[in-house]
Amino acid sequence: MTNTETTMTESLVSEKIAKMKNIPTKQDLISRLQKETLTVTFLKLDGDRRVMTCTKSFDVIPAEHHPKTDKPAKEDTITVWDTNANAWRSFRYDRIEAVE
Repeated sequence: MTNTETTMTESLVSEKIAKMKNIPTKQDLISRLQKETLTVTFLKLDGDRRVMTCTKSFDVIPAEHHPKTDKPAKEDTITVWDTNANAWRSFRYDRIEAVE
């Protein structure tokens, strides 16, 4: 599968998940997180439900915690700044239950 085909497949899966769960698509969620702080409810891998206030906005993230590289996140995860823990965290897009 080419990179273009993989991207298209991921986009279709994201759109299907978004419609089923009434949440933004993965790309829309990332775009919103780059501009604002959101509350995301998701299931952790151990099955526990987690509610996290998070962002990707450099206006909110302390300068000393800005990424040093452009290293991409794991394919299935979204890496965010947890504003309550003051630390980087990640979650799987397909495990999101709600976005506020």
